[in-house]
Amino acid sequence: MKKNILIIEDDPKIRRYLELELIHEGYNIDLAQNGEIGLNLFRKNNYSLILLDLMLPILSGEEICKIVRLESDIPIIVLTAKDEIFSKITLLDLGADDYITKPFVIAELLARMRVIFRNKHTLVDKKILKFENISLDLSTKEVNVNGCSITLTKTEYNLLHYLIINKNLVLTRENILENVWGYDYFGDGKIIDMYIKSLRKKIDPNSDYIKTIRGFGYSLKKEC
Repeated sequence: MKKNILIIEDDPKIRRYLELELIHEGYNIDLAQNGEIGLNLFRKNNYSLILLDLMLPILSGEEICKIVRLESDIPIIVLTAKDEIFSKITLLDLGADDYITKPFVIAELLARMRVIFRNKHTLVDKKILKFENISLDLSTKEVNVNGCSITLTKTEYNLLHYLIINKNLVLTRENILENVWGYDYFGDGKIIDMYIKSLRKKIDPNSDYIKTIRGFGYSLKKEC
């Protein structure tokens, strides 16, 4: 099965170069020209690896690295320019698995990717997100409530995932639309209310956790 690679790089020439070379090697490729788009793609799709530039508009590579590492164990190779002062220790502390300095030889990048994939193959990803009696297995996409598996649609799962990673925060409808439905969604924001209602019915029938914050949006929290 082909591996899916996400390239987050603002330089169009480097982005295109990587795309062509990796497609030639048999990978499926998604492209993002800034950190915001890259983060949205990461949260919407399943990838085997992220190639991440550090100097990105909107959201920096450092910010993306930290956020991704909080939500997933997906391997990250950072692409750094020669004049960027980042030690390997700093990059590893950010959550990166490896880094390569621009300009680079594609053969070296491919070799580093193969090493990461070999190492990853020996590990079992058990990343679990939990909130009270609700748990999400990020590797299998399984959702459990009180120890029992429940079935969610992809959008319901993505919505629950977004609520959990932002627990105790008030999320506006704009926040939710951008991060769950994507920046290119132009439909009615009322669709959120419909999915919140469906999600409550499946995981929170008493509305104990998913709170409606009138005039603002929603928040996942437990009141003392």
